[in-house]
Amino acid sequence: MLYAGILYISGSYLYHFKPLAMQFFLRLKHWQLFILNFGIPMVLMMVIMINLFSKMIVTQQPDPTIVFSVFRFFPLIYLFSFGTLFCWYWAVNNRMQSLIPAALKMKINLFRVFVIIPAVYFIVIMIGLQFLFTSGFPNANNPAPFMIGFMIIFPLHLFSMFCMFYCIYFTAKSIKTAELQREVTFSDYMAEFFLIWFFFVGVWILQPRINKMASETYEPAKPGINPWEV
Repeated sequence: MLYAGILYISGSYLYHFKPLAMQFFLRLKHWQLFILNFGIPMVLMMVIMINLFSKMIVTQQPDPTIVFSVFRFFPLIYLFSFGTLFCWYWAVNNRMQSLIPAALKMKINLFRVFVIIPAVYFIVIMIGLQFLFTSGFPNANNPAPFMIGFMIIFPLHLFSMFCMFYCIYFTAKSIKTAELQREVTFSDYMAEFFLIWFFFVGVWILQPRINKMASETYEPAKPGINPWEV
């Protein structure tokens, strides 16, 4: 029920993502976004793991149910981290599309669908893991449930990965198109693509640029001119 509620709220929130909420992610400093996306989740996971290991050391025969009960918190932590990233994608692309000339605008509705698909897939997988952790794993002597689950999950996982890379591609291209005000090729936005892919590094370089482009006083450069080289 908890994850179902999160799924409903997340979907509704993304479709009604208010300008104020978008401005929140656009105006975050690089260190603030890093803390939200990586810092807080890492600290929470470290606290949980330290607590778990301390119990295992004290107890000579640790109860497996304690381990499973601790793992139940991990999906929420991952959801917080990925939710921050997805909201950043959403806010950045909405802002970039508003700066791009009409003739160069991209299919943002397709992007929105591809953002929601991996989010829904992730939550559904977490619901399944939550069920396994609480009700116990199927009998290892009967591999049929595992095989059926794998046959269903594997293609969905591949498609979810495709959606994630599409979101990276779309965001990188949107940023560069908004900056250069012309049609761009992959060689133009290749750096942005990899910075978004490895976001724990890219956030320090990209977010200051996003901060400037989110300003109400920002004016797009003349077509073909890189505003950061002027």
